[in-house]
Amino acid sequence: MEELTTPNSNFIHDIIDEELKSGVNTRVQTRFPPEPNAYLHIGHAKAICIDFETAQKYGGVCNLRFDDTNPAKEDIEFVDAIQEDIRWLGFRWQNLYYASDYFDYLHECAIKLIKKGKAYVCDLSADEIREYRGTLTQPGRNSPYRERSIEENLDLFARMTAGEFPDGAKVLRAKIDMASPNINFRDPVIYRIAHISHHQTGDKWCVYPMYDFAHPLSDAKENVTYSLCSLEFENNRPLYNWFVNEIGYDEPPRQIEFARLNLNYCVTSKRKLIEIINKGLVNGWDDPRMITLRGLRRRGYPPEAIRDFIKKVGVSKAYSVVDYGLLEACVRDRLNATSPRAMAVLDPLKVIIDNYPEGKVEELEVEIHPEHPEMGTTRVSFSREIYIEKGDFMVDPPKKYFRLFPGNEVRLKGAYFVRATSYETDENGEVTCLHCTYDETTRGGNAPDGRKVKGTIHWVDAHDCISARVNLYDRLFNAEDPSDEAHGGYENVINPGSLRVLEGCLLDKSLADAKPGEVFQFMRHGYFCVDSDSTEGSLVFNRTVELNSSWK
Repeated sequence: MEELTTPNSNFIHDIIDEELKSGVNTRVQTRFPPEPNAYLHIGHAKAICIDFETAQKYGGVCNLRFDDTNPAKEDIEFVDAIQEDIRWLGFRWQNLYYASDYFDYLHECAIKLIKKGKAYVCDLSADEIREYRGTLTQPGRNSPYRERSIEENLDLFARMTAGEFPDGAKVLRAKIDMASPNINFRDPVIYRIAHISHHQTGDKWCVYPMYDFAHPLSDAKENVTYSLCSLEFENNRPLYNWFVNEIGYDEPPRQIEFARLNLNYCVTSKRKLIEIINKGLVNGWDDPRMITLRGLRRRGYPPEAIRDFIKKVGVSKAYSVVDYGLLEACVRDRLNATSPRAMAVLDPLKVIIDNYPEGKVEELEVEIHPEHPEMGTTRVSFSREIYIEKGDFMVDPPKKYFRLFPGNEVRLKGAYFVRATSYETDENGEVTCLHCTYDETTRGGNAPDGRKVKGTIHWVDAHDCISARVNLYDRLFNAEDPSDEAHGGYENVINPGSLRVLEGCLLDKSLADAKPGEVFQFMRHGYFCVDSDSTEGSLVFNRTVELNSSWK
């Protein structure tokens, strides 16, 4: 992972630099073209950064275009969500387009191919087309409808468009080469019948273009110069160029492929993400365990950290799997610099300071951020009864345990030195209350006699704190490659500890007015984000990331 700690070279920019220098291109225009059939995930973030930052670097244009050619799976919900996620990530598009804006134009292009003898109407079923296509080692066979006349094809396509035939009865196919070693060239389908209402065009159409046909022609019509896409589209590039050339574009966009983002302990397949939700393994697209942008946002990941992560991963053609820990490290770096500190006790143990005056309440100054004094301080109350973490006291501690145990002294963060003197237990022997004494000369956390203590622990005032629910999130899977067939399905490697819900956590009163989306560092625990489920007087916090990586 060391080589990923600094930005890698960008071969895409190297290509563009050379083409601008040689005059092959004089401008840079890109586009981000999602299909609106799901929410964006961390893999899309890489494509977004590449598309938008490439245009920014060269003073060019990056448009957002929804490749909405399959109304059966698309929805306006995803259209709105994708725009929101891109804005949250920090990018703004020059223009907003839809492939459906070009349906009339694409229909004209299909007719143009028919008139050139480069497309025909085929009556084979989807299964028959698959059978006729052949394999990677065997050539395909011509459809029995391949030699229909231009006139017959024009008539049949017009009748398809008019709604005369049911779904699946006929398709329009490009007429290329059924013996081509590139299986994508074996007469691909470019139009199919679908009597489905479209979220943009309504019921105007009952035939819809296929992605491989609409995508390159939409790029060309928008004057895109660089069509940047992930490596799985590399074999489609000749077909991309074929459509653009056959329609007559003299300066077609250049398609350049890059390796997609693969993260360990994650599933980025859109189909599998949908399955995970439908099976109830998570609580929706914005579940903080999901690697969707909505899930990461709800968990408290800052968009700047995601962009930092993409830069460190770099852009290449080589397949690689990136350690999820690198993303977490980027999140920590960003949050460490910006997050206010606060004291929160997640597993409370009551402490009574026996020699502290009853009824007395002090106000102590605690710095909001130790590295940013300009952020100021916050006032916390201190009284005779406080709460600490149960784990900060042990009756019989192991060696090198520097927190509270009978007779030991520690520093309360920003307050006093206290010494454990006795404790109370329940019928099961569990400690229910700890008794301490304090040294009033150590206010602020320092002893005038110069004595040192090895432990500093956080606390909250028992009479001036708030209660909250805390969700401790961890990785959804406990296998590096959840999709590995050796597991017998990703369901078998779900991490049972991916979510632990803690009720009755006690937080300093300064957090009472915290708003959804705000992130704080809970001292000694990690970074926590106010969840959208929070209501007035009932706060919910999600753990964003721990202070240090503890994943095994």
